Amino acid sequence: MATHDTLGDFLTIIRNGSNATLKSVSAQWSSSREGIARILKECGYIADFAKVEKNGLPVIEITLKYNGKKAAITEINRISKPGRRIYTGYGEIPKVIGGMGISILTTSKGILSDVEARQQKVGGEVLAQVW
Repeated sequence: MATHDTLGDFLTIIRNGSNATLKSVSAQWSSSREGIARILKECGYIADFAKVEKNGLPVIEITLKYNGKKAAITEINRISKPGRRIYTGYGEIPKVIGGMGISILTTSKGILSDVEARQQKVGGEVLAQVW
């Protein structure tokens, strides 16, 4: 049976749009995608995001951010995959490039950045790392 990694596809859309220096990208909306976009905006990796409707379907529109001609997102990687889930306690949450990047986790308190998860003392599934 084939499985589809919708969060991996979402991260690839952002990565490819950023590498192609597009102004914005869009993907089908889901609450988990909106949570990831919220964290990326809070941490300064994207300029903005909005939930809009196109052809009667909800879509998340992401405005990418650049510093001159260089993208704010250097790399964005999926960590936990459908075939191999990666879970961590709050004490073992990985630091990305010595704290220069962020990890995005799904926890019992929602989708959080690594900093928020450590502050709230919750662990969870490591979805992605961004720097």
